[in-house]
Amino acid sequence: MAAKEKQPKDDAGAQAGEARGGAEKGEKSAKKAAGEKPAGEKAAKSAKAAKGESKEGGRPSTRGSVPPRLKERFHKEILPGLAEQFGRQNRLSLPVLEKITINMGVGTATVEKKHLEEAVAALTQIAGQKAVTTLARKSIAGFKLREGQPIGCKVTLRGNRMWEFLDRLLSLALPRVRDFRGLNPDAFDGRGNYSLGLSEQLAFPELNPDKYTRPQGMNISLVFSTDNDDENREVLKRLGLPFRTDQPTSKA
Repeated sequence: MAAKEKQPKDDAGAQAGEARGGAEKGEKSAKKAAGEKPAGEKAAKSAKAAKGESKEGGRPSTRGSVPPRLKERFHKEILPGLAEQFGRQNRLSLPVLEKITINMGVGTATVEKKHLEEAVAALTQIAGQKAVTTLARKSIAGFKLREGQPIGCKVTLRGNRMWEFLDRLLSLALPRVRDFRGLNPDAFDGRGNYSLGLSEQLAFPELNPDKYTRPQGMNISLVFSTDNDDENREVLKRLGLPFRTDQPTSKA
């Protein structure tokens, strides 16, 4: 008789458990319908927001960040000065820096692939953006080079990263170049774009000299919106590029 009496109690407990589970499922479905998210997802998102990460690939969010100082100076001081100097009212006709391209050629990559990997890592650290590998366009037997073989790396900077890199180049890298005597003011390609070369990547203080022991140079191209060399040269002077001034030596 005692066993028979326990069966109704067990059935009642099972029914109560099923009722609770159904209620919980109903609450979850109601939250989903209302657009609410579980507490775990909310906590993870709040942690990402505290770290400053955005939705796109976990990169730091640039919303509300301080704009580069060189960019502010260009738009507030340099552009109005250029408009007054050239006598133009339309600011869209003034020369504007559009992008900066950094290129590294690694000739020893045909023999040692590790050199190319080091160059890609160094360029990524310098530019703050992932560098891409460049391939050979044609085969050259004298250099043991085949078409399509990885032979270098490059990166193209636009927007805030471009201005931040140019600021670091002018204020940190160029003053660290050994026996620096100024940049060539005539290094334009005839279409308004300026190019300069650095023989040593360790001019950038971001790189650890104990890690990057092999000397590696780079080519930096500044691309403008206009094709006038003289006007773009004036922009670079106002930005602070230290051009070489060839003064004639006086004979004794």
